Amino acid sequence: MKDALTFVIVALSDLYVITFFLRLAMGWARVDFRNPLAQFVVRVTNPLVMPARRFIPPLGGVDLATLVVMVAVQCLATGLLVQVACVGDVQFGQVIVLGVMRLVDLVLNLYFWLLIVYVVASWVASGGYNPALAVLSAVVEPVLAPLRRVIPVIGGLDLSPIFAFLALGFLQRVLPSGQALSGVLCLGF
Repeated sequence: MKDALTFVIVALSDLYVITFFLRLAMGWARVDFRNPLAQFVVRVTNPLVMPARRFIPPLGGVDLATLVVMVAVQCLATGLLVQVACVGDVQFGQVIVLGVMRLVDLVLNLYFWLLIVYVVASWVASGGYNPALAVLSAVVEPVLAPLRRVIPVIGGLDLSPIFAFLALGFLQRVLPSGQALSGVLCLGF
């Protein structure tokens, strides 16, 4: 029963945190918010972001309110997971650190899968317009653009996604994630 509850908490909280990250990334990439997918993300995240914006102004080009809410939701979900899955008391600071580490791991995994979908979509649906692919392209392009400046197109092939995969894989192996995170606070997390 505990494993099933943990799965539900992780799945739902990760999906919600992903929507906050997408809102942040779409704002950073200046996605057209008339896009149906962008409208969905905004409507799902507005109940927490709009009240936070009253107290947390944007900082430069970063929607700081969305960032703070995303970290807070991740830390709350992590605290809930720790309460469900752990035996013994856990410090507040540990939950915050673990929440931030889980957030970084989630974002790295999300970019990995977004890049896979982006590459496959570039092979399959390269000529048409799709609202979801437009958002995907806008979110992935800021990561690939710096690599494209350094890595030239060779024989008509864009190799920048390969190097993005290498960079993401390196970061995922350098930063504690997955099973390493589960042992940080408790067993069975």
